[in-house]
Amino acid sequence: MVLTRRAALKGLAVTAVGTATGAGIYGVAYERHRIGVTELELPVAGLPTPLDGLRIGFITDIHHSELVPAADVARAVDLILGTRPDVIVLGGDYVTRGDRAFMEPVAELLAPLTAPLGVFAIVGNHDDDREMPAALSRVGFSVLRDQRTALVVRGEPLTIAGIRFWTRRAADIARVLRGATGTTLMLAHDPRRLTEAAALNVPAVLAGHTHGGQVVLPGYGAVAKNRFPVISGLGSLENTTMFVSRGVGTVYVLIRINCPPEVALITLRPRPQA
Repeated sequence: MVLTRRAALKGLAVTAVGTATGAGIYGVAYERHRIGVTELELPVAGLPTPLDGLRIGFITDIHHSELVPAADVARAVDLILGTRPDVIVLGGDYVTRGDRAFMEPVAELLAPLTAPLGVFAIVGNHDDDREMPAALSRVGFSVLRDQRTALVVRGEPLTIAGIRFWTRRAADIARVLRGATGTTLMLAHDPRRLTEAAALNVPAVLAGHTHGGQVVLPGYGAVAKNRFPVISGLGSLENTTMFVSRGVGTVYVLIRINCPPEVALITLRPRPQA
């Protein structure tokens, strides 16, 4: 049998469609629920010896809804508790589009989270400024809305500063940080705050918001990669190092391809001097 060019092209097209369809089904039905633990070391400029090895559990972008089930949230909580972190931080977007029906339920699902140094939360662009923070506070978490808190770890001060999604100017962030002592860890839902953090010489930032792009194409990467200085994982600018988590839930497009959801265990380490 002689294979004509037209038949060959038709065969390739059918194969491509079949592959894309299969990937889509996998991404919707399986990968977006395949939550794992990412363990990494975060290099921090000027990190004092007592803070070397501090372990931070990080959960962000849960988006609990009819489409992101309670089982996924409970799985994320169990995974973080299993890592036994010293402190836990929550990076915002607990629900989608401020859906009040899921605010109290997601707070209750997160309530088992506990760590020796406490649990601290910020809000994202899908969270409101009142009801979601109130629900998190009722289960015992400290919600930082353009606020900071001071911890003492092995005698060394550590400042955790929480920045609202809508707080973007360096001058406004500087007001939150003014008077902070010791090493500062900034929680900023949006990784675009890397620019302001670097301008203010903040050594470490944790962020979410991007979901890692949700769809990562072979040979290209995440479609949204050009919108953010870091789409997922580690990045740096001047003396500032940032980690961006792929998050737990999905939003808008209920699919993940080559971009599984995650919770993270972050260990602080001194950043080598240039």
